[in-house]
Amino acid sequence: MAAEFVHLHNHTEYSLLDGACRLIDDKGNPSELFNLIAKEYKMPALAITDHGNMYGAMEFYWAAKQSGIKPIIGCEVYVAPKSRFDKKNINRTTEDNVNYHHLTLLAKDFEGYQNLMRIVSAGFTEGFYYKPRVDKEVLKKYGRGLIALSGCLAGEVASALLKGNNEKAQNAAIEYRDIFSKDNFYIEIMDNGLENQKKIIPNLIELSKNTAIPLVATNDCHFLKKEDAEIHDILLCIGTGKMLNDTKRLHFDSDLFYYRSAEDMIKTFPLCLKR
Repeated sequence: MAAEFVHLHNHTEYSLLDGACRLIDDKGNPSELFNLIAKEYKMPALAITDHGNMYGAMEFYWAAKQSGIKPIIGCEVYVAPKSRFDKKNINRTTEDNVNYHHLTLLAKDFEGYQNLMRIVSAGFTEGFYYKPRVDKEVLKKYGRGLIALSGCLAGEVASALLKGNNEKAQNAAIEYRDIFSKDNFYIEIMDNGLENQKKIIPNLIELSKNTAIPLVATNDCHFLKKEDAEIHDILLCIGTGKMLNDTKRLHFDSDLFYYRSAEDMIKTFPLCLKR
């Protein structure tokens, strides 16, 4: 039996100036992404989780269906630490003062898709402050039909662990579990070769054991193939108004944010396969 894995945290061209994966090619056909996932990797499904928006949802759905794989519509939302209506200039230098945390949401049915649209819309119409932010009040109101993953290093759980606050991380995980229900919240674990990721992987595994919240492995894909890392880097420069030779600019310290094979992901995270 072939190894089976589904990429659940992925960014397309609609993660503007951050995602380097097209959905439709120049001829109006499903892009190379779907050829890779459906034909080469033979994965049964694929998710879209662009930053704060669902601009690519319809294109993605069509292309996935055309390619014979199950489309999973999602979004990586920005969650305000308190109220989405709080738009003061927050100082990021202290532990509790951040403008938002990341959270990965996936629609598991049509009700979830409708609720995801409501959540994303609230981010733009009510919570926009540099980013389209939502809050836990919105998540509680529209959480039915959704699966939530705890997010990347900018997620609330991971951020707390990076600061050495294991209790805060556990409380955040339990709160999200209560919002989405015990069967619909997962602790997200990644290893793109970043030092901070490797630092908290043991803590995430321990947190999963202590709370009985299952783990899910993702790769936070931002580009199609490993060699596309340079293209993604150029996009970041355009988005931030910086030059490639600027050593202080925003950049990814890894070229592993691409669509890795099932075998590669399972080799990296055998514990997630077992669980």
